[in-house]
Amino acid sequence: MTEYAIQSDLFLARQLADMADEISIDRFRATDLVVTTKPDMTPVSDADKAVESALRAALEDSRPGDSILGEEFGVQGDSNRQWIIDPIDGTKNYVRGVPVWATLISLAIDGVPIIGVVSAPALAKRWWAADKLGAFVSEGATPQSRQERRIHVSKVADVADASMSCSGLTRWEEAGRLEQFLDLSRQVWRTRDYGDMWPYMMVAEGQVDIAGEFGLQPYDMAALVPIVQEAGGVFTSAAGEPGPWHGSALATNGLLHPAVLDAIR
Repeated sequence: MTEYAIQSDLFLARQLADMADEISIDRFRATDLVVTTKPDMTPVSDADKAVESALRAALEDSRPGDSILGEEFGVQGDSNRQWIIDPIDGTKNYVRGVPVWATLISLAIDGVPIIGVVSAPALAKRWWAADKLGAFVSEGATPQSRQERRIHVSKVADVADASMSCSGLTRWEEAGRLEQFLDLSRQVWRTRDYGDMWPYMMVAEGQVDIAGEFGLQPYDMAALVPIVQEAGGVFTSAAGEPGPWHGSALATNGLLHPAVLDAIR
């Protein structure tokens, strides 16, 4: 198996994000956008499929021995190096013209995400991280205008002082955790739902202290994991399991993680 330096893989992931941005932003708010319904009753647009197809083709060319897991076209290959793609996280926002959506790109080795890129061109923001290399955000509408900075989680140590963004109230109810969520929301300083990938990136930037939800797939979470962790936070399932494989997410600044896990169990 070919080995690649992590810096090379991160550079490729950011190139893939550039490619995805060109496709997705061109189709955002397009009057001829084609939207259909998948068997799970969630929407998919022609942009979702176009982005994932383009990224798969680029990966097949640049990393032919690697496997790919994507939301729209499933698993390809069986390498322990797996690229995990959500072409447009927040498709419901995308098709309604709401700018909170992003392309999520991750590389996992032996099931552990070591690289994450979250690119949100309609917000003019991109976040990325790689194992032991730190977490960063860039802001600016074009590559030429982007300003980059390293990011860190907050130092809030008391749940009563915490800002929380936990999405999908009905999913908390379906998971049998609605009362726990409501109890926790009464304990924290502030509760807001910013939606999709954004709360987790706010945790990484130190703007929000707690984010979480149920009913997720690995491609919804894999890119978020390295960014939160490299910013100094903790990312687990709602039961405290590591990684993006357990159907739920809880991200905190780390200081609050034990207390929040206890509160939602």
